[in-house]
Amino acid sequence: MEVKDLSRVHGLVSDLFQWPASKSEWESYMLTEKQVSFFNENGYLAGIKMLDEKQVEIIRNELTQVADTNHQGHHLFYEFHSNESTDPSTILFHALGAWRIAPGLHDVLWNPRFLMASSQLLGNVPVRFWHDQIFWKPPKQGGVVAWHQDYSYWTRTKPINHLTCWCALDNSTKENGCLQYIPGSHKWGLLPKPVIAGELEGIKDFLSDEQKRKFDHPQFAEVKAGEAIFHHSLTLHGSGANTSTKPRRAFVINVFGDGVISDSNEPLLEGVSVVPKGGKMEGQFFPLLFDPEEAS
Repeated sequence: MEVKDLSRVHGLVSDLFQWPASKSEWESYMLTEKQVSFFNENGYLAGIKMLDEKQVEIIRNELTQVADTNHQGHHLFYEFHSNESTDPSTILFHALGAWRIAPGLHDVLWNPRFLMASSQLLGNVPVRFWHDQIFWKPPKQGGVVAWHQDYSYWTRTKPINHLTCWCALDNSTKENGCLQYIPGSHKWGLLPKPVIAGELEGIKDFLSDEQKRKFDHPQFAEVKAGEAIFHHSLTLHGSGANTSTKPRRAFVINVFGDGVISDSNEPLLEGVSVVPKGGKMEGQFFPLLFDPEEAS
């Protein structure tokens, strides 16, 4: 049976979430002024509730299904790495494009909690989709994700008005490789691009002595399953190995403010039609997810 390409559907396809019907319902999902101020100062915000236990379990099950290379929708992934780790003794599953394949992983893009927070953190602007990701670190041998800035991999789009939402599907702890941040590093400007699954601290080769000292006290963002972390696209972050006896699974949604344009005449994602340099990012693969005017 052929799998339907859900990138053609720009809205909810399941009952996993309920679309707000009033201004007050939208406002119930708003971040506080204190939370927005923390994000603007530090470049990240952790512990934001995104999913309940039932929703977490549904997404976990979908993740197990789509991770199988024999899944009938496998060809719809932009990228699929059963193991992207550069260390042969560890494993880092990483894939892009699951939103095209599974209804729950599609509908998390239209989760009202995610959309309201994203709009606020981008400056109360309309939110447009960039791409999704899945990260899966298996027990005992889960590989690292090197310190990096997300935008260093996204320079084919401009201006910098991008945001990342990382949502835990398991409790994320120091032991199983939770995200780590350097507060305020989003104010350092764009740094060189490291190998994403390479040496954890490879980015230090490009930093000043003062910047390197910030790594003496990284902030570990431990969160519970169903909670999310938002971060600015220039905030330095990484994650260590999973040395625990349990998996560390997460999905990521990357978005930007409406109006970002292509800065390349090459395909922006594998299998996606070229958006000519200077052309607005929009269409089937870059849908408008939310306009704050909807909540007014």
